[in-house]
Amino acid sequence: MNLLAISGSLRRQSSNNVVIETVRDLAAAAGHPTFELADIGALPHFNQDLDGEDADPIAPVEALRAAVRRADALLFVSPEYAHGVPGVLRNAIEWLVSSGALGDKPTAVITASPHPGGGSYAQAQLRETLSMLTGALVEEACREIDAIGPKIDRARKRITDERTLETLRTTLTGLRAATR
Repeated sequence: MNLLAISGSLRRQSSNNVVIETVRDLAAAAGHPTFELADIGALPHFNQDLDGEDADPIAPVEALRAAVRRADALLFVSPEYAHGVPGVLRNAIEWLVSSGALGDKPTAVITASPHPGGGSYAQAQLRETLSMLTGALVEEACREIDAIGPKIDRARKRITDERTLETLRTTLTGLRAATR
């Protein structure tokens, strides 16, 4: 399984990026070494005038679309800002809409938050948007991780909480099953 992860946070020390790196480790340990992280930080603001037949290709947009096309499954990991999806992630999704790259790829959403809600508003928004775009949202692979701070070993930059690790393993298992 070629898994592409897309983070809704550009912060290097983001808890969501720790989730992604932990999933990368779990995937490798389970014998799924093909794992890629999309770079959405260089994407310009979405403008439909910059996209289409007469537009010049934009390298970061083309790189994102190519990475999505290569993937067998997609994993969106996001924080919640102001009860919603961060703008940078919404922007990346908008660049993917007209490309057809999302297709019917098995897709999972994980939101991670320092608050008890686990990013439930962002989770709901992402699930709604992605289920409309991909039609292949893997319900059993979608998760909300609440109160994430104590679940992370900051020195190792990995999640060490066993219940959370099991949740992430379940996400991988669900995505793997959906790619068969």
